[in-house]
Amino acid sequence: MNGGPVNGGPDPAVDIENLLRAEAPQVLGALVRRFGRFDTAEDAVQEALLAASGTWPAEGVPEDPRSWLIRIGYRRMVDLLRSEQARRRREREVGMAELAMGETDRRAGRPQETDDSLTLLLLCCHPALSHTSQVALTLRAVGGLTTAEIAHAYGTSEATMGTRISRAKQQLTRAGAHFTAPTAADRPGRLVAAMRVLYLIFNEGYTASTGDELARVDLTGEAIRLTRTLAATMPDDGEVTGLLALMLLTESRRAARTGDDGGLLPLDEQDRTRWNGDLISEGTELIDKVWHRGGTGPYQLQAAIAALHAAAAAPRHTDWPQIAMLYLWLERLTPTAPVRLSRVVAVAQAFGPVRGLALLDDLNRRHGLDQDPLTRQRERAVRAHLVQMTGDTAGATAMYREAATLTGNQVERRYLLDEADRLT
Repeated sequence: MNGGPVNGGPDPAVDIENLLRAEAPQVLGALVRRFGRFDTAEDAVQEALLAASGTWPAEGVPEDPRSWLIRIGYRRMVDLLRSEQARRRREREVGMAELAMGETDRRAGRPQETDDSLTLLLLCCHPALSHTSQVALTLRAVGGLTTAEIAHAYGTSEATMGTRISRAKQQLTRAGAHFTAPTAADRPGRLVAAMRVLYLIFNEGYTASTGDELARVDLTGEAIRLTRTLAATMPDDGEVTGLLALMLLTESRRAARTGDDGGLLPLDEQDRTRWNGDLISEGTELIDKVWHRGGTGPYQLQAAIAALHAAAAAPRHTDWPQIAMLYLWLERLTPTAPVRLSRVVAVAQAFGPVRGLALLDDLNRRHGLDQDPLTRQRERAVRAHLVQMTGDTAGATAMYREAATLTGNQVERRYLLDEADRLT
């Protein structure tokens, strides 16, 4: 070991877990840069993290934890390369690895003072991968989540998720992807993909698609951590800043989204004193900083909407007309089903349920929100609420029950069924 234990807080085990999660992408970047083998390096990093988890709690965290992890990862890389079936290729790569370890100026001692998180994130968002594979690989390689954790978040088996991640790494190899920064021409598209991946991770955590919990704090926390890293690397990018602001402002409401019984509370029923003021202040400051720079993008618009909600001390003070206008602007930039449905809600709140239902019917005719996989369930829930606002309790009851059958989240299902029962 390089030194004694680091002074810990009240829970040293949590401190070590957070340290390992933060160092994992840096260690992976160092190994991929040296060996050029993403799939094998990722396995080696997992072995190094396991070794640290078993050693550090008893012996203390080394003075230079990253160097310690890289050194263990190097050794595991050599072992993995040696075990490959292709003998000729195996011997060549092992020889190169041993040479790298043997040369004084290439030993895995103190690593370069560089942050590999951005390069690694952009590699995981390679265009050769599907959106689902990009998300899974990012959570595993950059976020440090285990395959089991990722599988649980997406309601699938560990074996299925492991296969998906393995295939994604193989696709990167076949595509000739290297651990290098994207070219100037490729970088904008890769950055857009990276932001989309982080946004998807956050949304899955904020309202889990399956399970007994409304939210997955591990996923929202990881999305915010990775987006902070991205924003620190690109402080002048307005959309990256907007994405971080959006996450912080949205996350600020998490504690108030459920009642004492664990039941779902809609926005207008939440105790706003439970909203996180620090996150609101930080998110609002971030969006204010970039709002007037020009070139406003979708994440900045969504952050501005979230800031308007956060600024309202009570539901009646919410500036719904401005929110409806911002959603119209957002729809023109990103004409997706979720954005269109959110505009329906804002229009109904600003101008009444009849106008909201008319807009919803029009959007269904033109864009099929009631059939789109992204909005099929929520369209029923929104319609139920608007129909209820018109006084049609029978119609609202039927629609709440239909919406309940379409969600895999048990907290949301219970809320919808309770609403239906309350009206009967």
